[in-house]
Amino acid sequence: MYSQEELDYYRERANGVGTIITACAYVSKSGKGFNGQMGIDHDGTIKGLSQLAEAIHSGGAKGIVQLYHGGRLAVPRLIPNEETVSASSIAPLEDRGFYSINKAPRALTTEEVYETITNFGEATRRAIEAGFDGVELHGASGYLIQQFVSPHSNYRTDEFQHTALFSLKLIDEVKKVIQQYATKPFLIGYRFSPEEPETPGITMKETFSLIDELIQADIDYLHIATTDAWAKPRRGIISEKSRTECIAEYINKRVPLIGVGSVHTPDDAALLLEKGATDFVAIGRALIVDPHWVEKVEKSEVDTISFHLKHNDKYQAVIPTPLWKLILEIEGWFPVER
Repeated sequence: MYSQEELDYYRERANGVGTIITACAYVSKSGKGFNGQMGIDHDGTIKGLSQLAEAIHSGGAKGIVQLYHGGRLAVPRLIPNEETVSASSIAPLEDRGFYSINKAPRALTTEEVYETITNFGEATRRAIEAGFDGVELHGASGYLIQQFVSPHSNYRTDEFQHTALFSLKLIDEVKKVIQQYATKPFLIGYRFSPEEPETPGITMKETFSLIDELIQADIDYLHIATTDAWAKPRRGIISEKSRTECIAEYINKRVPLIGVGSVHTPDDAALLLEKGATDFVAIGRALIVDPHWVEKVEKSEVDTISFHLKHNDKYQAVIPTPLWKLILEIEGWFPVER
């Protein structure tokens, strides 16, 4: 179930935006990565998910559930037996910003990999039954899907040594579930991180190969994960253009692309659509700071947009208590006037 604070948070932001992609929802108990994280791992979650879908639809937005498994970045104290799992038994970088994981995971057996694929399919069914309009596979930020894609964390010797195979089988499973259960159009998107800090790791070269395979699998959209839309490639290609521009050029309109990363002002969003050549723009922190950001842009009321939070803005901005506490605790995460 979702607290009234959470439902109000989504409802307040459902006007003006085309689509709301939810916070990431874990598809099995072994994949939980945050305190208070939303789950979609059993049928008992459907009632709460239905309330969430209704809150999002209340303002005219479409709702997409982001499906997630933390893999080696799941938090041990939050999962059964405190045993993290991954593509291979390779420990992650310890510093994750919000928390640190300093233990090596257990490599999933081939049978367990297929069980995980089924878990994503079952999570999709629950999203359909709850009334959502799509799911997004969270293949970014170092979580389980990316752990299979990455040459840093995938040292398997079975069929899943092919780094894109796990992602492709997830897409195939989700599509089968959509065909069986959906009674209206239902999207499947995929979020990816274009590069990794580890060596060996994902570079732009691996990302371009993955993009080709995802497009061939008939994904509905791709969603870049980056904190700065204009950061330049570090490895894999040589270019003076940003990673966003390089990816958009490579995709060449073969599939819709969502751009993101430090979009705070309407000019930031316009530049991403024009120079970045993305089809859509995702805004995160800006919409948390001002829930009516999009509506104000539509009404040419840009001068009324709030770009900073004040200590008493929790209720005005309709921010749930756990998120508000994190905003105040983590220096530099949000623009807070202190």
